[in-house]
Amino acid sequence: MKHLLTLLLSIVTVLSASAQQTQKPVLHGKNWMAITGKPLAATAGAMTFQKGGNAVDAACAMLAATCTMWDVLSWGGETQALIYNPKTKKVIAINAMGVAPTGATVDFFKSKGFNFPPAYGPLAATTPGTPGGLLYMLANYGTLSLEQVLAPAMEMAAGYPMEAQTANSIERGKERIKEWPYSKKVFLTHLGEDREAPEAGEIFVQKDLLQTLTKLVEAEKAALKKGTSRKAAIMAAYERFYTGDIAKEFVRGSQEQGGLITMQDLAKWKPLEEEPLLVNYKGIDVYKLQQWTQGPALLQALNILENFDLKSMGYNSSKYIHTLYQSMNLAFADRDFYYGDSYFAPQEPMKGLLSKEYAKQRATLIQYDKNNPDIGPGDPYPFEGKVNPYLKLLKERGYELDTTKRNFAPTHDIRNSSSMVEYQDRLWRGTTTVEAADNEGWVVSITPSGGWVPACIAGNTGIGMSQRMQSFVLDPELNPFNVVEPGKRPRVTLTPSMALKDGKPFLSFAVQGGDTQEQNLLQFFLNVVEFGMNVQQAAEAANINTNQLWLSLGGTKTEDRQPKPGHILLHDSTAEAVRNELKKMGYTLSFDDRTSGPINAIYFDWEHESLWGGSSNHGEDYGISW
Repeated sequence: MKHLLTLLLSIVTVLSASAQQTQKPVLHGKNWMAITGKPLAATAGAMTFQKGGNAVDAACAMLAATCTMWDVLSWGGETQALIYNPKTKKVIAINAMGVAPTGATVDFFKSKGFNFPPAYGPLAATTPGTPGGLLYMLANYGTLSLEQVLAPAMEMAAGYPMEAQTANSIERGKERIKEWPYSKKVFLTHLGEDREAPEAGEIFVQKDLLQTLTKLVEAEKAALKKGTSRKAAIMAAYERFYTGDIAKEFVRGSQEQGGLITMQDLAKWKPLEEEPLLVNYKGIDVYKLQQWTQGPALLQALNILENFDLKSMGYNSSKYIHTLYQSMNLAFADRDFYYGDSYFAPQEPMKGLLSKEYAKQRATLIQYDKNNPDIGPGDPYPFEGKVNPYLKLLKERGYELDTTKRNFAPTHDIRNSSSMVEYQDRLWRGTTTVEAADNEGWVVSITPSGGWVPACIAGNTGIGMSQRMQSFVLDPELNPFNVVEPGKRPRVTLTPSMALKDGKPFLSFAVQGGDTQEQNLLQFFLNVVEFGMNVQQAAEAANINTNQLWLSLGGTKTEDRQPKPGHILLHDSTAEAVRNELKKMGYTLSFDDRTSGPINAIYFDWEHESLWGGSSNHGEDYGISW
């Protein structure tokens, strides 16, 4: 009888989850869909589709527009993308992550008293990746000219009405902004007044950035006049940015303020086209970027969860939450120790980490009745026929289990917050996402970031520098694969996603939110696949967040980054019975009405040959379709 009641309860839970009302409607489209983190940027995507562009063109236009709007990213940051090419019927990965500059060594940062590279300022900057990534994608997979694609962003740089979210971020970060002369010139439009940042709705003009974007278009036009191809003309703009007068001013402005980036650093850096990593979950191929991101952690978690009957547990039941939490912890423990830049030695054991057999072994570590605070990295090497060279290090290292010293949010997110509301606001707003699809079959998922407010602008370029150096470690005992080194990419949290079913696009999805990204995306995917939610329901659904991981962002001291074993964030709506059961399992509970960063997604309805869009019900994320 007890078993029957449990089964009936789980069925009711699943049915109620799939029937939930949403605050925003599902977005339907037949010809194209454009979704991103800002309404004006979504409009830029729609404008580009209306010009006859494909999904790559529209995605690049949205990327350019969001970079121009600051707050969560800018032009000097980094871009990570997955693209489904309908001509080859394959998913490709774009690696436009910048690298550590000349002089960025362990000894350099330790000499300044850091345990991690800094979170802000010129020394936090990797080389800019977004311009190169955008130009590479547009040249190779788009159809329009750079002039056409940059037109909305250039019009915005000439002056657009700033939204309250960005304006208030500038005001909160103004003391740090004043440390950098070029940032102060751009951002503090009312210097010396009580409010020094722009007002909401104020027309925000960026003359220097407009000049930089104009130079890119001029380079394209000059190349076309010489009779070069469309692709070569766009890459002429690329060369002007990374080796020409734009590069010279960027380097000058960076070094003037204490930065390390050199002309050689910019000239040597290139965007890379890569093979994505994937696993199959119950007949669905799920694609992520390689291990220089945290993306494979979602794939590892799916492999582990495949060993459990999640649907029978019921959506967000105590058993489901516990199983999910433990599986994520196992995946993140491996992320924290084994992930890094694959172009540098040592080579990450990804074959072993993503094997189904390794996942089964890891799944056996999950205790059904309590949290395991001692979860650490596993040993994937035997699953690719090798001996783990780090067994001694893992045994000597132990695990930092101090539960009193680390905030849930990266410390940079709460530095200027006067309340818990602002603290959570900053937590969820880091980064943005871009989703685009068209009726030719092109699909694009991007998670760009870097150069967020308060950003240090490099000279008179109008370009804010990245803050991604902070995701390196200085101590190989923490992660021997992610130790800072000139020319190397940090292991980042940025992680677009794509899934194919029966060889055709099934889902394209991404989220913002630092270390919570993979957690939110995992639950979004399971909400659709296991619990029958549509994309909007899944985007709005209550999540859980684990704190039992090493933070990737914020703080230059080890204690700023340490895990909080057993600490879990739950939605305010979590039932009292579920709360009590989790407490009995040893969890420390906290609650909020926002438990996920803004998720944006596209579902492909092949039965009706239409597109379904989902866009978060909080923040500024917005979609347009036709």
